[in-house]
Amino acid sequence: MPNIKKVDCQSKVIYGLQVRTKNANEMNPDTQKIAPLWESFFTEVMPKLLEGASVYGVYSNYESDAMGTFDVLAGADALESTEGLASITLDEGKYLRFPVKGEMPQAIIETWAKVWAYFEDPSIDEKRSFETDYEQYISEDEAAIYIGVNYF
Repeated sequence: MPNIKKVDCQSKVIYGLQVRTKNANEMNPDTQKIAPLWESFFTEVMPKLLEGASVYGVYSNYESDAMGTFDVLAGADALESTEGLASITLDEGKYLRFPVKGEMPQAIIETWAKVWAYFEDPSIDEKRSFETDYEQYISEDEAAIYIGVNYF
């Protein structure tokens, strides 16, 4: 996959709405939680964004790996009020940055499929840490997915 970059990210606090889910539940419209989470974010949190704020989708508190449960927080780094919102600190450390370009949310979904395929390749040097992963939304049709990794 082209344009994957190894990056060192700084710690940052993100505030927003949070759910616990697993990938198997996200494949079924009756059990999915991520799409409704983002719908709530757009109505409840988006109006509180300060100018220059970045929007994030943060994946953390992994039970095990991509098959286990995990937390998802839809949030931002600069809000006029954080009252009643969950918060998470993005872990400082090494990440792989996967660029996303196209119509959202389909471009994000397609890039996550590429992320999973990338880490299934036995020839790669990095292994997912399953600590903190996140999406940072740059514009209406551009984002980046950051996957926490351990280099070997």
